Amino acid sequence: MSKNYEIDNVDLKILNLLMEDAKIPYTEIAKKVFVSGGTVHVRMKKLEEMGVVRGTTLKMDYSKLGFDVTCFLGIYLTKSSLYYQVVEELKKIPEIVKIHYTTGDYNIFIKIHCKDTRHLRDVLHDKIQKVDGIERTETFISLEESLNRHLQF
Repeated sequence: MSKNYEIDNVDLKILNLLMEDAKIPYTEIAKKVFVSGGTVHVRMKKLEEMGVVRGTTLKMDYSKLGFDVTCFLGIYLTKSSLYYQVVEELKKIPEIVKIHYTTGDYNIFIKIHCKDTRHLRDVLHDKIQKVDGIERTETFISLEESLNRHLQF
């Protein structure tokens, strides 16, 4: 694919429709954007090759699966140079769903889902705080998620 491919308004309209409903058929997108289904397919392929689109995901309501506690953890490292080593260990903990390298007070900021506060305590004590390179953590329990959306173009 050409490195000079420019994202235009048609691409952005396609992306907006897919962000609303990733299961919408390309033929339906084509009708709404006034292009052919083949055009939608080709443009999506180009957007994937460019790395703009990286697969599809499901939006999950973890509370309906018994994970009633969502929280964020600020992690202080003993040394910033341990970041990649610590991240590799954190990736092994299934309750962790997001990991960010940050500026500010924390070296790492993560999002985790737990069944209840006892489960959270166990994850913190038995998994996260035992990772070599983690000095300490600060936990923020989410009481409610008021917004979870994609950017609109």
